[in-house]
Amino acid sequence: MLIWLDRMSMGPAIFIALLLGLAPVSPEPHLWEKLKMLLAGELSRPMDILDLLMHGGPTLLLALKLWRRRHQS
Repeated sequence: MLIWLDRMSMGPAIFIALLLGLAPVSPEPHLWEKLKMLLAGELSRPMDILDLLMHGGPTLLLALKLWRRRHQS
């Protein structure tokens, strides 16, 4: 089912996760801001939820890829 994830190269996966996870750098990364909002219970606007998915999705996929790589060996 997740063969496409296994076939994805590690370099581009890391690059995309870092790029979107840390963007924009100033004043603080959106991913960090949205995670703080989520923990505070303030993540309610659809745009904020979409922002969390867009900035956090690649990091989540990278974590899943690393987990699958570790458990397949």
